[in-house]
Order: sequence, then C-alpha cells, then structure tokens
Amino acid sequence: MEKIRSFDEIKKSLENKETDCKAIVNHYLTNIETKAHLNAFVEVYSQSALKQAEQVDAKISSGTAGKLAGMVIGIKDVLCYKDHIINASSKILEGFESQFTATAVQRLIDEDAIIIGRINCDEFGMGSSNENSVHGKVLNAIDESRVPGGSSGGSAVAVQANLCTVALGTDTGGSVRQPAAFTGVIGLKPTYSRVSRFGLIAYASSFDTIGVFSTNVKDNALVLETMAGADSFDSTASRKPVPKYSELLHFDKPAKIAYLKETVFSDALQPEIRKETLKTLEKLKNEGHQVEEVNFPLLDYVLPTYYILTTAEASSNLSRFDGVKYGYRTPNAHNLESMYKLTRSEGFGEEVKRRIMLGTFVLSASYYDAYFTKAQKVRRLIKDFTEDLLNKFDYIVLPTTPSTAFRFGEHSNDPVAMYLEDLFTVQASVSGVPAISIPNGKDEKGLPIGLQIMANSFKEAELYAFADHLTAS
Repeated sequence: MEKIRSFDEIKKSLENKETDCKAIVNHYLTNIETKAHLNAFVEVYSQSALKQAEQVDAKISSGTAGKLAGMVIGIKDVLCYKDHIINASSKILEGFESQFTATAVQRLIDEDAIIIGRINCDEFGMGSSNENSVHGKVLNAIDESRVPGGSSGGSAVAVQANLCTVALGTDTGGSVRQPAAFTGVIGLKPTYSRVSRFGLIAYASSFDTIGVFSTNVKDNALVLETMAGADSFDSTASRKPVPKYSELLHFDKPAKIAYLKETVFSDALQPEIRKETLKTLEKLKNEGHQVEEVNFPLLDYVLPTYYILTTAEASSNLSRFDGVKYGYRTPNAHNLESMYKLTRSEGFGEEVKRRIMLGTFVLSASYYDAYFTKAQKVRRLIKDFTEDLLNKFDYIVLPTTPSTAFRFGEHSNDPVAMYLEDLFTVQASVSGVPAISIPNGKDEKGLPIGLQIMANSFKEAELYAFADHLTAS
C-alpha cells in the first residue's frame, strides 16, 4: 500500500474491496516501525488496533459500520484511554493506567475509528519544542536536526510521517498550531468548550482544548464534528448544536479579512514568513476579498497574560500529583514531608517545575492582586478586542509562528526565547476563539511555513471552509 493521503482515499478503497481495515492498520504499523527513530509514538497498540480492525471489518461487511470506519488515529499522551497506560510524558505518572476513556476519544471509537497508539509530547503539555518529554525528543521528519514544535509535536510528526490518518493533540497556547506549522500539516484549535475536556489531563483548565492534526481540511472537520458537543461529564462543554463541518466546506462569497500589522511587520518575524504571508494576502485581494490591515495594540500584553494565568492554573492542577495514591513515589523518603518533596522534585521535569513555581508565586497572598487579578482583567480586554475585530471581519489572518522549525537545543537554556515561540498563537487561546494553521509555502531551507486563521467563537464551519479554499487554491 502506498502513502495514504486522505480518509476519502481509505473509504474508496474499502468500498471497492481493494483493502480492509486490518491491512490499513498493518500499513501504519509498518510505517511506525520503519520510522521508530522519530520517536513520535510512546506506545503502539498493535494487538488492540488489529482486534479493533477485525471488528470494524465485520461491521463493514454487515453494513453497520460508523462514519469513521477505516480511520486510524493516534492520541496524545494526555488523553485517557481505558485500560491503557497514560503518563503525560512525565515520570510522576509512571505506570499509571487509565480507568476510563476521554469523551473525545470515546466518540471517535463509537464511530469505528481505530486507536493505534499514544503519542509523545512535552511533559503535561508544557513546551514549544517537544524536548521536555521523559520519553525523549521527537524528530521533525523533514529535517531531523530540528524540533517538530510542541507540545503536541509527536502528534504532528505522526501525521507528517504517515504513521496514522489523523492525530489528536491539545492546544493550550498554540500546542497544535505551532507544531502543525513546523511540520507542514493542518492543525486546528477549536473554540474553548466546543470539545469536552473530560479525560484530558489538565494543564490550564480555562485554556485547554483538544485539537486535530490532519493532512487535509475535510478529515480535520470530520473528526471535530464527531468529537464536539455537550457532555454530562464536563459542565464547561458547550451545548450549542454541532454542524456537520465536513459537509460545509464550500467557500463562495467575498470575505472581509483583517491582518494584524504588529504580527506581519514584527521585527521578530522571519523575512520569508512575512513574504509568504503577504503573498497570500495579495492573492486574496486579487480574488476580490476585502483585505485590511488592522492594529492590535495589546500584542505586547498577550504573552505575559497567558503565562501568568496558565502557570497559576498549572500550579493548582498539578498539586494532585504527589505520589500518595498513584504514579511515581520516591524511594528516598524518610518521613511524610520528605516523601512529598522528593517525589515532586524527582518526578517533574525542569520546565514543569519552573511553571509550577511561577504559578505558585503569582497565586501567593502578597502577589495575587498584582499579578493574577490584573492578568484576568487584561485577558478580558484582549478577548473583547479580538471579538470586536471578528464582529467587523470574517477572519483574522497572521503567521502561525515567528520562525520556521529551529534546531534542537537552540532555545533550551533560554526559557524566555522559548516562550516567544508562542507569540502569535496565544491570542486565540486567551480569547477562546477557534484558530487553524495551514501550510503556506517553505523557507529557503525547505522548512514549512504556517499561516494562521482565526474566526469568531463557534464559527469552525466558516473557518474550515476558508482554510479549505486556501489549501486547495
């Protein structure tokens, strides 16, 4: 079997009886084994995936198969899958086996998607390079000396290297969109609350979203429409109806498009990314769309606001990992206090400890109002400003990242430089609006460039249609 390019291709082959689900799974298993050095998968569910494939083949024969029959999916190592190990790529959850399945994952299984394995990521979703994993770094298949982005770098590479049809990641501040840009695939962060967070190991609860990686827009849309919707296990999940996104990809009317001057003409932006972004904007103008430059004066405040609030939420969320009931427990403790201290010191990686300490600091009694409360107020300003723009325009367009994929170790000793990699993605996360990264050319080294598109809350149908138009043209 040659490289699988889309789920439509899989469905056609199944309908024509040219292949079956078991052969498709074996195709991906072979690819995973051949490209094991990329380190995208932490664990491959060979036996359970083949068993699922046999069951789906039987359903296809009887005419009772779900709409995702034949789709093979990898899941980021922060999404629970019953009776399977999950450790958020952290030593602190060593050996932990999930007792239930995340709602998003279960909905895919219910439509006969096949789960092939769990995928490497930055520890607890904290990172922009996939260098912070207890399982080791993931390599970018285009240039193995460069990072795939993070924190969902393994999921991006799994799709990039044809190790599965689609992969699930999570996006707290750009963790789907940034690796999608670095690897040349499509990555969507939906509206906050569009997809249930039940079964997702929390990093920052008011930011976390489950996103999708794919090679084409239609596959991405099909997975989102299957996962999205209300969930009795998650009171923050929206009850708004879920459109059939995959059937609404027609884009046939003039659009009003804004681009942010402060991003496109930022000194931090790699010149080739600016060139490709402006080229796309010019093309849209020539098609008859209204393309307008707008100012976003709050850009300098977005990143500090994001890191103050997410580290505070991380400090709270990660307090449950203490070695008492599950996961890693230090063998070096001599009393209860030392057990807590040593377990967390030994179990968490350096970046996670850094963020916990930052978050604990901004939540402390002396600094709560100066940092956390103020950041919440600024978040509201950013959200209101972004929504005002999206009430005037259909889309906001900007580069996904300031640079193309950087080399391993380039920012390892400079946390601030690493945090700046999220400069253009955090606005959508702070505002809660949906955003997608699509491929937009390459730089002189042949590294992919990403274009990011934002739309107003719950406008994923329009976002997908516009992204499909841009990727098809």
